[in-house]
Amino acid sequence: MQGAIQAIRSHGNIFKSAIVQRIRLVDPITRPALFSRFESLSSARLEEHGFESTTILDILKAKGKSADGSWLWCTTDETVYDAVKSMTQHNVGALVVVKPGEQKSIAGIITERDYLRKIIVQGRSSKSTKVGDIMTEENKLITVTPDTKVLRAMQLMTDNRIRHIPVINDKEMMGMVSIGDVVRAVVSEHREELDRLNAYIQGGY
Repeated sequence: MQGAIQAIRSHGNIFKSAIVQRIRLVDPITRPALFSRFESLSSARLEEHGFESTTILDILKAKGKSADGSWLWCTTDETVYDAVKSMTQHNVGALVVVKPGEQKSIAGIITERDYLRKIIVQGRSSKSTKVGDIMTEENKLITVTPDTKVLRAMQLMTDNRIRHIPVINDKEMMGMVSIGDVVRAVVSEHREELDRLNAYIQGGY
């Protein structure tokens, strides 16, 4: 995952190189003016519009997720079997865990990794084990806020070797993002940045 972060950061230079190549294909008479215009573009201006300003809230909006329980969840007293069944049905790798009747207050999360390590490897029964017995508890969770930058979230996932991270706002659960969500957001922003660079050279800024 660390390599992915480095690759993402290097893509900005790759995109700029692509723009330079496009400039070289234009009319030689207008080429010097375009080079001058492109070189005057500050890195701060690009960062203002680029993926480094993208937040977790942007990801939640793109996913169509907001507050009020639109994320996938289970309760501490449900069986691991039912939780894993829900993950499979919805094609996700983790569920938020809440206490019965307290949907807005996170108790922890349960992941595919929890199931493999604490049920399969240990030979336990998923139908007789409660989610609360194997989940990662709230006080051990790595979390982010809606304002957290996407690259910061990716770094937290890398450093802690996790693939899912809950989004907490004023002590209330707002959603959860995966490393896949983060990567898709960055790739999408890269495409938009390339469009912005094109627009800049053509006089769009």
